[in-house]
Amino acid sequence: MIGYYNYTVILTYIGTVSGLLGIMSILRGNAAVALFCLIFAGLCDMFDGKVASTMERTRQEKKFGIQIDSLSDVICFGVLPALIVYFVVGETIVAAVTSSVYLLCALIRLAWFNVDEEERQGREDGCRKVYLGLPVTTSALLVPFFMGIGGLLKVSIAFLYPWFLLLIAAAFITPFHIKKPKLVGKIIMIVIGAACLAVVIVGLLGGKI
Repeated sequence: MIGYYNYTVILTYIGTVSGLLGIMSILRGNAAVALFCLIFAGLCDMFDGKVASTMERTRQEKKFGIQIDSLSDVICFGVLPALIVYFVVGETIVAAVTSSVYLLCALIRLAWFNVDEEERQGREDGCRKVYLGLPVTTSALLVPFFMGIGGLLKVSIAFLYPWFLLLIAAAFITPFHIKKPKLVGKIIMIVIGAACLAVVIVGLLGGKI
């Protein structure tokens, strides 16, 4: 069969399915499940590289890993957040335009990353230490948290969602440096993710998501 099916790509595949389930959920009007799927996909993405590094891989397997990870990210952190904002806001023209711009910026960021990462691996060994621009995976934290704030404050801020998405999109393609988080940083991100999930739940109970 074409492709690779060892344990190094399992988390990527699970995350991709989570993204698809999130898309199905938002199309059915269930923003809560969609946001949960987004957070879960982010959790899978956080550790898939670490899992992959535990196995000695061929050059082709490494290239496959780069491509499959970015393709998964397009679904989970490009299409899914764009659709969540579009449907939650109410299918307005503004939401449609900003969601489209967001998706394009995410796509451009991921394509650029693929090229840059292949060139980096050709020059040096080991993992990347610095990102250029905001990684698209941060939407798994930022979007649920911001959308949950309304429920937490018991006010509707849906009109701000498209502009917040636009701000994230701009950060995707802005060339500033961000250090790749290590174990402590990842633990902090998990705690933040748990907080985001709690905020989402509170927002649902408040009827604001």
